[in-house]
Amino acid sequence: MGFEGASGLLFEQAMAQTRMAVCLTDPNLKDDPIVFCNEAFQRLTGYQSEEILGRNCRFLQGPDTDQAQVSKIRDAIRAEEVVVVELLNYRKDGSTFWNTLHLGPIYDANGKLTYFFGSQWDVTDIHQSRSEERHAKALAREISHRMKNVFAVIGGIVNITGRAMDAREVSRRINERIQALGRSYEPTLDEAVLGTIHVGQAIRSVLQPYDPEGDRIRFTGNGVRTEPNAISAIGLTLHELATNASKYGALSNENGTVDIAWKHVKDKLGRNSLEIEWKERGGPVLSGGPDETGTGFDIADTLLSHSRGMLERSWESDGLRATIIVPVSNS
Repeated sequence: MGFEGASGLLFEQAMAQTRMAVCLTDPNLKDDPIVFCNEAFQRLTGYQSEEILGRNCRFLQGPDTDQAQVSKIRDAIRAEEVVVVELLNYRKDGSTFWNTLHLGPIYDANGKLTYFFGSQWDVTDIHQSRSEERHAKALAREISHRMKNVFAVIGGIVNITGRAMDAREVSRRINERIQALGRSYEPTLDEAVLGTIHVGQAIRSVLQPYDPEGDRIRFTGNGVRTEPNAISAIGLTLHELATNASKYGALSNENGTVDIAWKHVKDKLGRNSLEIEWKERGGPVLSGGPDETGTGFDIADTLLSHSRGMLERSWESDGLRATIIVPVSNS
């Protein structure tokens, strides 16, 4: 096609040389045909210019092109509006590519509609990555559902065994720990496919039953992420801390509170670690200290040791202080 004047020549040269696929259509001609396409457009579609010029852009559509996206294009042309759509297009050899199309009107000096400008961006790789991520998340949701079923089955077995052996109190305590483990994983599995998870989601989920009104446990640390493998030991340790606080500590009365904060630190050995601090205030003054829970903290210590972590705790005048430290590979 020809553009009038020096500015038209510069435009044509610029569009011809840019790496972005570009075409112009003329809405004043029948069926709004393509009247200009650059080299990048030809490389993207596999067609030569003589096979492109004079044709409506719909020749790039195929059987799997989303007609809802095509309708958006038609509406934008009719209303002379700018539109950005993503649709499946077909090359000359029949192969497909995902095209992010930016379409907009061009007017002359008198305000008359002269052309429609279209730029095409091949986003096939991005679209495939999104598709793979959606698949991974769907798989994670299915795993999450099955894990919930597994926890429910284990809980049922424990209850049956407890009744059969006349050990209902033991089975109850075991089930509490199973439920805490399930809660720690429930809000995180969907994003575990990303390699790391939000620590805060797991912490809040584990501790929610111990503060149903939401005014006794205060959280600090949104945004910190860690690897999924650390969650089991963290979840069960927090369960033991909350159980202890409910029986003997700050959550055993109406006035006590718990502050819990988490962050990434370097531990004493210089390893990247997740540190969770637990501070109780307003609990009763006890002489026995935190070990009155019996085997609870022994279980937590054992689990953390398997993750190369540790639980440090001390009993101060206004309540228990505890620090969970777990080495992590991702931060």
